Amino acid sequence: MATLILLRHGRSTANTAGLLAGWTPGVSLDERGAAQAAALPDRLAGLPLAAAVTSPLQRCQETLRPLLDARPGLPLHTDERIGECHYGDWSGRKLAELADEPLMGAVQQHPSSVTFPGGESMRAMQARAVDAVRDWNARIEAEYGEDAIYLMCSHGDIIKSVVADALGLHLDLFQRIHVDPCSLTAIRYTGQRPFLLRLGDTGDFASLAPRENGNGGDAAVGGGAGAP
Repeated sequence: MATLILLRHGRSTANTAGLLAGWTPGVSLDERGAAQAAALPDRLAGLPLAAAVTSPLQRCQETLRPLLDARPGLPLHTDERIGECHYGDWSGRKLAELADEPLMGAVQQHPSSVTFPGGESMRAMQARAVDAVRDWNARIEAEYGEDAIYLMCSHGDIIKSVVADALGLHLDLFQRIHVDPCSLTAIRYTGQRPFLLRLGDTGDFASLAPRENGNGGDAAVGGGAGAP
């Protein structure tokens, strides 16, 4: 079947402000995120992409714009199923404040039990995202052949949940996966099993450097801001 390139959107204004954006409108790329997006055409120059699929949210559409400008014939599709998790009442709040919420412990350790107040469950988030990937795999293969490669621009928790599914990991383990802004993750799907070919590849090792303010080992809900 097709090879899927998962692209997390570039760094956003919410990432740098330490906010959990969710579906909050008007969240755009910051200056670094725009530069990350501008570098995408060169990073992907060697790949014969058949199509691109995007989350409807502004930060994903802005991330794809330079690539689409460089490849004006590339078909673009929008799919709400790969939109960000619906964080409900948590949307737009400071991550530092959310760290004190009792539910955050479950988000970190037992996400399959979590339903965000006024939002969706993390199980539902993963289910819709994986359904979207499977549907697009079949569609891309039918239209472009079994060796086709396509791009899907989405969000941190969505990408992590798709990777967990590809690796056969329970959702409760998905917080062990990390993808930086504008990172590329590649999964080749076959009739027997998926193969994870790349994970969170940015070509930039700055995000591995020690931070002054660590997170105590917790995963960054929503995906984090990447390198300073």
